[in-house]
Amino acid sequence: MLFEWAARLLQPHVQMSEEEVLRLLARPPKPEMGDVAFPCFSLAKVWRRSPQQIAVELRDRLLAAGGTDDTNREHGRFGQPLKQVEAVGGYLNLFFDRAALWPRMLAQALNAPLPQPGEGKTVVVEFSSPNIAKPFGVGHLRSTVIGHALARIYEALGYRVVRINHLGDWGTQFGKEIAAYKRWGDPERIKANPIPELLALYVRFHEEAEQNPELEEEGRAWFKKLEEGDREARELWQWFVDESLKAFRQTYRLLGVEFDHYTGESFYTDQIPRVVDALREKGLLQESEGAWVVDLSEREMPPCLILKADGTTIYATRDLAAAIYRHEQFGFEKMLYVVGAEQTLHFRQVFAVLEKMGHAWASRCEHVPFGLMQIEGKKMSTRKGRVIFLEEVLQEAVERAEAIIQEKNPSLPDRQVVARQIGVGAVIFHDLKTHRIHNVNFSWDEVLNFDGETGPYVQYTYARTQSVLRKAQALREGADAREATTAGGDGVNAAGNAAIAGDQAGAWESPWLEHSKAWEVCLHLLQFGKAVERAAAGNEPSQVARYLLDLCQLYNRFYHDERILVEDAQEREAKLRLTEAVGQVLKRGLYLLGLEAPPQI
Repeated sequence: MLFEWAARLLQPHVQMSEEEVLRLLARPPKPEMGDVAFPCFSLAKVWRRSPQQIAVELRDRLLAAGGTDDTNREHGRFGQPLKQVEAVGGYLNLFFDRAALWPRMLAQALNAPLPQPGEGKTVVVEFSSPNIAKPFGVGHLRSTVIGHALARIYEALGYRVVRINHLGDWGTQFGKEIAAYKRWGDPERIKANPIPELLALYVRFHEEAEQNPELEEEGRAWFKKLEEGDREARELWQWFVDESLKAFRQTYRLLGVEFDHYTGESFYTDQIPRVVDALREKGLLQESEGAWVVDLSEREMPPCLILKADGTTIYATRDLAAAIYRHEQFGFEKMLYVVGAEQTLHFRQVFAVLEKMGHAWASRCEHVPFGLMQIEGKKMSTRKGRVIFLEEVLQEAVERAEAIIQEKNPSLPDRQVVARQIGVGAVIFHDLKTHRIHNVNFSWDEVLNFDGETGPYVQYTYARTQSVLRKAQALREGADAREATTAGGDGVNAAGNAAIAGDQAGAWESPWLEHSKAWEVCLHLLQFGKAVERAAAGNEPSQVARYLLDLCQLYNRFYHDERILVEDAQEREAKLRLTEAVGQVLKRGLYLLGLEAPPQI
């Protein structure tokens, strides 16, 4: 709000559009330096004066226009309550009348909807995508929570979002799994404990293959049978898929994650022939040592493998078919692939092949890479059996959270429900607070810290706002009862009347506001929409997470430094409305990241 007002004030004097002015505006480094700063450096070449001279001239122009005198404070030509203008170095600093702005700013913080740039547009988000017959490990967490958060962020901005779980359910690995099962599998043990048993078979296959290389050929042969529709291969593969999905859905329920489509790689196999035919018709396929590839040397990339020498498909072939199908089905504005950074070259190749095929929409396909999830600095590997089951981590987080609650608040209602909300939320937030391209190192001491930059800290701050509001409500109800008794039962609510009065412009012009930390909290509340837009623009959920952490720090400083339930009715109601707005924004932000907001902790 302040930036928009500042841009409107400055625009007539700088020969720039309001949008251009907005992009330049910033918050001064210290509150005492003003509310909005306009850097004059970009005007130096055009105006042929130093930034310092330009700042002084702009100050004089605003003062001459009457933007800060008493008669124009509320009803001047700019319609903005500008109180003071200062030229400091190459910056023009604007000071707004806080008391005059407070009601409007707080009303906007409480009620303003998010921008809706996505109205009528579709975003497809492919995320999570674990491999069938392998455990849902901690390594899958990043794609799952980043993709889930992005889906909610885009939805909040008005987009229609299609969530796709592109299961890893096809490829040579399944030939290896079938070969391992045929040699060493015990159907009863697999039925009793499917994923760990299938993982053990997969690990054993690779251990044995190091001594017996013929096993690799056996695995490739079984995958070829699978692609050709061999009945035994298909039945075993379908069994592996069904058992895996049961386990995956249990983990997704714990995380609160849902998908519109579970369409794995196998879903697109019948569409691959038309992709290969199209590549041939366009003269893009080239033979290379018996395999078929698309040359990408003009883009300084290795060739994209389409068909192996034995005629079987590869990841790229199936991704090409999937992209074409999704565009035909959904007509997306964007398609996001939330997949680890190690697959960057793969997606560059796939997008390049789509462009060479003539699909202009390929430019709307985006790889959203992320760094590794590590445990004590070590990467996990299913081939070596070094994997930690995500469900076990989540359950342990819930148990640890419940132990903390038992110690801090043993009488808390629904303790187990709150423990799940905190424990699962802690694991999610620990991932999302980090810039996604960075590696994340999992540490219990950091994940469940109620005082650090964590999910529990944000959830606890939300619970604090609700506690303040409950106390205020109890005081109001007590005042109502006393008032009714004294006045013969007419039920006049003095606090409620103060709240109504507080809605009138200027009614909250209290001395405490001028230097209160409440002002900083309110300014930050108004930036929530911008934070969500930045998160979508960069496919970066950490923008929302960092915003929430900053809001918590500002509100907690306000909470500790100032009494909220003061005797003065107008001041009390103003502070309560601020607390209510903080609670609303924290709850909305937590939801966007995939966390719940328990009202009591």
